[in-house]
Amino acid sequence: MSGHSRWANIKHSKAAVDKKRGSLWTKLARRVMIAARTGGGDPEMNLGLGYAVDKARAANMPKDTIDRAIKRGTGELEGEQLEAVTYEGYGPGGVAFYLEALTDNRNRTAPEVRKIFERHGGKLGVSGSVARMFERRGVIAIPRTAVDEDRLLELALELGAEDVATGTDSYEVSTAVPAFDTVRRALESRGLPLESADLLMVARDTVPVENEGVARKVLALVDEFEEHDDIQGVHSNFDIPDAVLEKVSAAG
Repeated sequence: MSGHSRWANIKHSKAAVDKKRGSLWTKLARRVMIAARTGGGDPEMNLGLGYAVDKARAANMPKDTIDRAIKRGTGELEGEQLEAVTYEGYGPGGVAFYLEALTDNRNRTAPEVRKIFERHGGKLGVSGSVARMFERRGVIAIPRTAVDEDRLLELALELGAEDVATGTDSYEVSTAVPAFDTVRRALESRGLPLESADLLMVARDTVPVENEGVARKVLALVDEFEEHDDIQGVHSNFDIPDAVLEKVSAAG
């Protein structure tokens, strides 16, 4: 996903997740638990936990639910034993997928992921088969109506961001991972509304998907992965032109 189609593609995926708040909360609670287990239960001292808590709050998760997830992560409360795993593979049209998951049973999750790939004409690959095609980046989206492009570029670079791209409805501020939290908080402190802010596996190069039928299959694959409770992040290198995306969306 890149270019001016990037945020249209991302919005499609986010809409699929937001339809199921319970599923979304499950994913976010697991992310909080893992972050607390890894770096401790203080969001001020554990940036990973602070980021996970911010995401949970943005999804309107109740404070008590967040607190319980933190305590399960630190061992103060009993909870499921989760491990972080990744899956790599190819979808229709040679599109690469890099999936991040949290599971309590990898012997269950792996076959489920394989079946999802196969249902949509794709194939689960071996570890490392597509990872080289992606790099971890901080990606912050800001509505174009919120700020002038030149002003945002000047501000973002001053704050330590590396690039600003212009999409159809949003600007995309790109950062290195160490600078992500600093840039995000600085933009917020200046009153800029953030449409989204994530650490993503961003494709180094993209695969254009101009055939409507292939695009429909790719997006159906994205939707099913997003709906799976264990899968935390779906990253792909497809680039669907706006005109094709509109036709697919209109057809339902």
